[in-house]
Amino acid sequence: MRILYMTRSDSTHDQRFMTALAESGHDGFVLRLRNGKFDTPRGVTPLQWQGIDGPLQLRQVSALRQQLRDILKDLRPDLIHAGPIHDVAYLVARDRFVPLLTMSWGFDLMKDARSNLLNTQRTHYTLQHSQGLIVDCQSSAEVAKRFGFPGDKIFQFPWGVDLAHFSPQTAVVPGKQWRIAQGWADKTVLLCLRSWEKNYGVDVLARSFVRAAQADPNLRLILLGTGSQSENIRGILRAGGVEQSVFFGGRVPNEQLITYYGAADVYITPSHVDGSSVSLMEAMACGLPTVASDIPANLEWIRQDENGWLFPDGNDRELAKILLGMPGRNLRSAGLTARQDALAKADWDKNKQVLLESYEQTFASTKGRRE
Repeated sequence: MRILYMTRSDSTHDQRFMTALAESGHDGFVLRLRNGKFDTPRGVTPLQWQGIDGPLQLRQVSALRQQLRDILKDLRPDLIHAGPIHDVAYLVARDRFVPLLTMSWGFDLMKDARSNLLNTQRTHYTLQHSQGLIVDCQSSAEVAKRFGFPGDKIFQFPWGVDLAHFSPQTAVVPGKQWRIAQGWADKTVLLCLRSWEKNYGVDVLARSFVRAAQADPNLRLILLGTGSQSENIRGILRAGGVEQSVFFGGRVPNEQLITYYGAADVYITPSHVDGSSVSLMEAMACGLPTVASDIPANLEWIRQDENGWLFPDGNDRELAKILLGMPGRNLRSAGLTARQDALAKADWDKNKQVLLESYEQTFASTKGRRE
């Protein structure tokens, strides 16, 4: 098949999907909504057009649709795999391309689909004109069903991780060395990789860490990533007098993350909105227990007192109590359970087979409509 992968720009997740496409034996192509210089895996052909520089605006839709029509006329793909739902997949759906395999990115169904009337309308329209839907968690699948999308056309699988790369064996040595160099060998080290944006609740973690670290000076926090809330988050930690107990690592290449997973005792994901978080799966694969907000997607992974601990979403006081209790918890046992859960559910080599099956089944289900 000739398969066109359409996305906003580029991410670790995009690279993972494109690599799977390149290795599948299909002819793969990629078209990105936003302008920029992006790496494309060998075996996938990038297509050029006049993209956009920010969020999709109503006034841009007509011109983009015309460009897309011209591209599809020349390319003649057998299937388009597109997402997020309310912008990238929406453009394809407007021209009734069949077959369209739409992919949810988690936030589009869990938040953006109901954030305003336009997004709700676009989401409904796109799902109505999609022949298949990829989701990464049951929570997203349930939202899609409430929009009227048939459950038998939903392909659900966590995006998964490389379990050989992300493992206790690969993480422990570089992590221990990092802790010693940092002078944190005898500390309780917390780790958060979430982007510093409102959806991900890093400000909640910052307030919680201030409370906890003021009471227990042996607590340490690794914060990786950046975002629009950077000034606010740093301000919270500075005002609380705990900034010296925080390591700010900025953006870290994915292949280097095992050092920080290995250096940490506990992973924290305070997100308000999420699907199956890849960083959560990476942490579990490295044998880390997790403290997570009790949003639906996290409940699909974290079991209280087994592989981690849950706190009420947005409640920094309750999170602080959990952080203060970390030194007394059986972190090793919870981490071993987390690794076993990752082996059972988060293996990308297995999960990507569902992706390839979704291509075949969606294509086959529309064969009569295209002839």
